[in-house]
Amino acid sequence: MSDEPKSCSTPSNAEPKATNSTVPMWIFALTLVLIYLGAVYFDHHSGWFSAKVYSPYGSVDELESYEPKSGAAAMLARGKQVYEQVCGLCHGVDGLGKPGQAPPLAGSEFVNAKGIQRLTHIPLTGVTGDIKVEGKDWNLSMAAMGAALSDSDLASVLTYIRSSWGNQAEAVTVDDVKQVRASIKNPAAMTGDQVMKMPE
Repeated sequence: MSDEPKSCSTPSNAEPKATNSTVPMWIFALTLVLIYLGAVYFDHHSGWFSAKVYSPYGSVDELESYEPKSGAAAMLARGKQVYEQVCGLCHGVDGLGKPGQAPPLAGSEFVNAKGIQRLTHIPLTGVTGDIKVEGKDWNLSMAAMGAALSDSDLASVLTYIRSSWGNQAEAVTVDDVKQVRASIKNPAAMTGDQVMKMPE
């Protein structure tokens, strides 16, 4: 026996041979899991299938409420917006008022009057003391919530009130509000008696 080591190397001019070998199953499983997690991440962060992108509105009416409006529709939309911010807290977004706090505007004789004098004076000066609305006595302490509003916004609010919740009175114009505002000599809150004595 020779002590000379045997060479394990192949001759340099020999061609390499392809051999069959199996890929471990865990690599396939890991690849599938990574593809799935990538798809979930993409789905949640891309917005492609998000309901907020493709179906954000619950109904056609809701969609129409976001569309730009003009003319009378714009005035009513603005009136509703300002009413809900300024007046709705006390009188309710449904116009039914709140017991012991504020009288209803739905069906109110002040709202549905032919003239707009009383209705416009009330938010411009406020009301204090006893007043009767729809045959019921109210003891009010209403601040002049409309005094800070522009003529346009106040006209929009009053028009919205006069055409909502079953009310069917005529619109209030910006000129109407300007005229009433200019006629107010004493901006102090009116009493219920003063309101009742005022012409419509």
